[in-house]
Amino acid sequence: YVLAVGSSVFYAMFYGDLAEVKSEIHIPDVEPAAFLILLKYMYSDEIDLEADTVLATLYAAKKYIVPALAKACVNFLETSLEAKNACVLLSQSRLFEEPELTQRCWEVIDAQAEMALRSEGFCEIDRQTLEIIVTREALNTKEAVVFEAVLNWAEAECKRQGLPVTPRNKRHVLGRALYLVRIPTMTLEEFANGAAQSDILTLEETHSIFLWYTATNKPRLDFPLTKRKGLAPQRCHRFQSSAYRSNQWRYRGRCDSIQFAVDRRVFIAGLGLYGSSSGKAEYSVKIELKRLGVVLAQNLTKFMSDGSSNTFPVWFEHPVQVEQDTFYTASAVLDGSELSYFGQEGMTEVQCGKVAFQFQCSSDSTNGTGVQGGQIPELIFYA
Repeated sequence: YVLAVGSSVFYAMFYGDLAEVKSEIHIPDVEPAAFLILLKYMYSDEIDLEADTVLATLYAAKKYIVPALAKACVNFLETSLEAKNACVLLSQSRLFEEPELTQRCWEVIDAQAEMALRSEGFCEIDRQTLEIIVTREALNTKEAVVFEAVLNWAEAECKRQGLPVTPRNKRHVLGRALYLVRIPTMTLEEFANGAAQSDILTLEETHSIFLWYTATNKPRLDFPLTKRKGLAPQRCHRFQSSAYRSNQWRYRGRCDSIQFAVDRRVFIAGLGLYGSSSGKAEYSVKIELKRLGVVLAQNLTKFMSDGSSNTFPVWFEHPVQVEQDTFYTASAVLDGSELSYFGQEGMTEVQCGKVAFQFQCSSDSTNGTGVQGGQIPELIFYA
């Protein structure tokens, strides 16, 4: 009775025209742990989800048409979404016809494409999802990374089908997916050191691609020729003006730092920094992104400034996923020409397209940077 009240499928199973008459009903396609979660919800209205059973629970909720439990599963998956599981969840969200989850997956895969494509989860997806990902215009990575990921998937698929892992079998399991990789958009060096030596291309294909790079009369290729558009980085500028004075601002190996929060998930790709106010100069810089004292990303690099008040981008190795309504700390420690530009008339809130940024002072800042003025004028992000 309880199950029939909570699910039209159970009602039909127990009380409909084709009702089961057996005292024991076997349900072969739902995992016991997931079915128990379904029962618990229907009896007590409690939802107790876990990472290793949530997909099976979503399947059960969809099968028995229990929308509140299905919605809870999708919300759980969205909050646990990251680069390493985004491709698997994309595959599942398409299977379960969950467009909101699919869109969330694409946001992660596009912005953190290299991490997503190199994840173990990428090798577990079905071939149709593979083709959809490899066709994706917004993938924010080099084509050599896409090619390498496709080869890794082919190797895993050979093993799933019980086939020897040979170049011929890899081509066989990939089918048309191989011809969705935009090999001609690699640099000549990337192609020569990677795809050309992979043994998965025929000698004729390899020869034709080399000619395409170098010959005046280019041969016709079966691979797409246009480079992916990727994602355009956006910039959140928090100062209304910049200035320099003869006695400030100085970089002295101290930490410039600011805290920020956003009202929707974004991916922080880097920081825009001010450079020298006294001509062309090179800086060594360490940038860092932290949450609750835990370092999420850092990079030690160099950049050239040209003496103007422009900002100069410094990038993290990979874009970092930043969740909404939580404060993060962006920091920069610079060494180089001491006198530099600094920002003035800082704003506590900045609207960048669909994303609202909120700023507050950081206790890590030992060089004078705060909300009203100082350094770290820009956050560079994808949304």
